[in-house]
Amino acid sequence: MDLAYLRAHPAHLPTFRTHQRLRETPVAGGDICAAARLTLDDGHSVFAKSWPEGADRPVPEGFFAAEAAGLRWLREAGAVGVPEVIVVLPELLALDWVEPGDPTPEAAERFGRELAELHRAGATAFGATWPGFIGALPQDNTLTDGRWSTWFAERRLAPHLRRSVDGGALTSADATVVEQVIGRLDGLGGDEPPARIHGDLWPGNVLWGADDRAWLIDPAAHGGHRETDLAQLALFGGIPHLGRVLAAYQESWPLADGWRERVPLHQLHLLLVHTALFGGSYRDVVVQTARAVLGRAERATVDR
Repeated sequence: MDLAYLRAHPAHLPTFRTHQRLRETPVAGGDICAAARLTLDDGHSVFAKSWPEGADRPVPEGFFAAEAAGLRWLREAGAVGVPEVIVVLPELLALDWVEPGDPTPEAAERFGRELAELHRAGATAFGATWPGFIGALPQDNTLTDGRWSTWFAERRLAPHLRRSVDGGALTSADATVVEQVIGRLDGLGGDEPPARIHGDLWPGNVLWGADDRAWLIDPAAHGGHRETDLAQLALFGGIPHLGRVLAAYQESWPLADGWRERVPLHQLHLLLVHTALFGGSYRDVVVQTARAVLGRAERATVDR
């Protein structure tokens, strides 16, 4: 099987893997799927991710199709590096291989400019035309006109808060703090038209390539607020050279006043996803982040 054959017969890939007709090398990383590098007969490589064998539940319907749709939508902007989708099947996804490299200051600055260009490509509304997932969780992508703050509260914060409480990761007292954030979103400012965003842009979903470029992987792509992507880049230790990324972004498309104060608000979505997916180990950071948002809201009220 070479790349041309794979493009013409994508449904054959599972058979070739089953019968060990491809050289397969496991790839580390990822909490949801199994990943591997597949080397084809022509020397070309593809990255394949699949639902793990023996998982405690079957692959959610539309799971890989949603990721493929998001990757293609981001790639259509012609802005930032996004791997090409080669195969999308109900049980697996295969992408063009990106050779890993080291994060350099030059690549970080280029990434900042390219991310601004991606966001500028925009979206018709908040949400997307395909069903959404973030990690293994469903995410409501129903297209919505209107204010970002209302959409963010109803479609991003509230559903993952409910899942976190139902799963026992957050207490009712914790939920009250987050609900106060949801109730005050309209007064926190920062509303903008929908941007074309990655949607799950924590540092692990930026792949630094050997071509001295940053590539976007594992998106939960949709029309959203551009500050969400930038805030997520600062999570869990932050992306390398974050200051250079942000400075280059600002030169390309300056952010609205107060964006730094809104970082915790935009991070709260992904942190709630973590309590919903992984449990109470993320409880403290969710509560601390929600309180930081409320503190900022109180200061803004006093200033007015």
